[in-house]
Amino acid sequence: MEPLAVSLTGVVPIVPTPFTAEEEIDLEALEGLIEFAVECKLSAVCLPAFASEFYKLSDAERETLVHTAIRAAAGRLTIVAQANHPSAAVAARIARKYQQLGASMISFALPRLFSLPEADLVSYAQTICRAVDLPVLVQDFNPGGPTVGRDFACRLADAAANFRYLKLEEALMGGKIRGIIEGTGGRVGVLEGWGGMYMLDLLPAGICGLMPGLGVADVLAQVWHLAHAQQRQAACEVFQQVLPQIVYSLQHSEVFNWVEKRLLVARGALPPHAAYVRRATYTPDDAVLAHADELNGRVVELAARLRG
Repeated sequence: MEPLAVSLTGVVPIVPTPFTAEEEIDLEALEGLIEFAVECKLSAVCLPAFASEFYKLSDAERETLVHTAIRAAAGRLTIVAQANHPSAAVAARIARKYQQLGASMISFALPRLFSLPEADLVSYAQTICRAVDLPVLVQDFNPGGPTVGRDFACRLADAAANFRYLKLEEALMGGKIRGIIEGTGGRVGVLEGWGGMYMLDLLPAGICGLMPGLGVADVLAQVWHLAHAQQRQAACEVFQQVLPQIVYSLQHSEVFNWVEKRLLVARGALPPHAAYVRRATYTPDDAVLAHADELNGRVVELAARLRG
């Protein structure tokens, strides 16, 4: 069967997992986050990814999150379901299940627990791609070194026609992005991760989108639209107002979870009782949270101004 014709462009945020103080998932709060994404006029969201704390979730919890998001979206959003597991066989089974649940696209992160040769990363990715009929987005978040590039993208695109997108999280990767687009003849689109921090640098390189947190997604969507309308100065003026919050929150991945959820509370998208982070986590002290709240407040004001 041919992969479904689903495309990703623009801002595709990661939906966080709402946890109560008892570290239970609040599914009603998750439905509210999906509704917030719809209200922000976003076309797609992704979960359960790193910013969803997927690594703290059981298999059953991940499945429940995906099922709940699909039901809440009701066709109004593309749901990109992330099937992460160090085992290619297990990740493939998860991906097939997400397809059965009605996901529009499958995503997965390359395993980076240990250093692996590129040939083995291609083999891993190929196994999961071939397990589903949906378009596939491959994420590479590699804290230990460089992300994959042109050779990986070309080899996987030749082996799996439904490999359509590559999400990379790395600084100074404009040349890599150009190489991927050229090498694959445009068959593979590249999305920027890491909160959208490098979006203005990478737009000229040809990124098709970015995958930030949900709390700033509509603001970055405005930057995206301004930049594509050749209003570079206006895009920069909006971007420079949200960038301090992005940079501050991404000092530590777990700190990002706290700051992101507090921002969503401030924006009325997440109830305070569902804004906890599951342990183990890095718990920010009062001073960190106070500064985060100040930066979040500026984002709230900016978003309100942009909405007019």
